[in-house]
Amino acid sequence: METTTRTMEIAQTILEQINYGDRSALMAWGATSFSAISQTDEYQGGLVFQVNGLTHQGWVKVCLRWADDYTIIFIDKNRKVVKTFERAYFDMLVPVIDWIEGK
Repeated sequence: METTTRTMEIAQTILEQINYGDRSALMAWGATSFSAISQTDEYQGGLVFQVNGLTHQGWVKVCLRWADDYTIIFIDKNRKVVKTFERAYFDMLVPVIDWIEGK
């Protein structure tokens, strides 16, 4: 139960950080299908969501590393990783995803 609560808290925090960075970002990316990512050896948890942006259609995974920064992984509709951005901090989430989206 404790792990599930922590997993949901991390996902919710990431959503809040994106909204803090730009209230209209998720809508602009066409973000849907939000899911929490469970803890692994590499990550504390995270958030994955589907996007339908200008240049990237597929999924965005925002993974909280144990070093307290994020790895952002962009996955295309064929489930292939197309780009990975490492060592992002909360204030970089919107600019990095915007950059990949081609905004």
